[in-house]
Amino acid sequence: MPSALHTPPRSVFARMPRGVLALIALAALAAVGLALLSQHGFGMQPCPWCIFQRVLYLALAAVALIGWISKPRLAQTAASMGVLVLALGGVASAVFQHKVAALDASCALTLADRFLMATGLETTLPWLFQVTATCMDAAGYRLLGLGFEVWSGALFALLALTALRLLLVRR
Repeated sequence: MPSALHTPPRSVFARMPRGVLALIALAALAAVGLALLSQHGFGMQPCPWCIFQRVLYLALAAVALIGWISKPRLAQTAASMGVLVLALGGVASAVFQHKVAALDASCALTLADRFLMATGLETTLPWLFQVTATCMDAAGYRLLGLGFEVWSGALFALLALTALRLLLVRR
């Protein structure tokens, strides 16, 4: 019979789910902050898919923060599910940007472009959501040899895996 000294430690996902949701929100907000620094500080202009991913990061952060401030377990589970769905959407958008949109000189009237036009975000908050480059132009920006969309896709994948882990531990 195992004693209390020999019980396996519970993971941070089980012990602090709200803390994990806070870290997810922080990572998503940091990604947007780095995108803004790259744009306004270093002149790296965003395309429609770059901006669409910013929207997804901000929505993901909002959902994670709602889960963080919520005490009921059901709300935290719902927030984890929301983060998972948004992060998977982010992975899909990053893959599309890398494989399809980056090869198109205009990338006009794609889902990202239509979304931005329909919501009016570009005119409401231009410093955050204004498209100033084509997808092909934006594909030329690199960090450690990888395109920004690859880094973004990797972060979305990490956030999706983190949310999935939260869901599996909370079952």
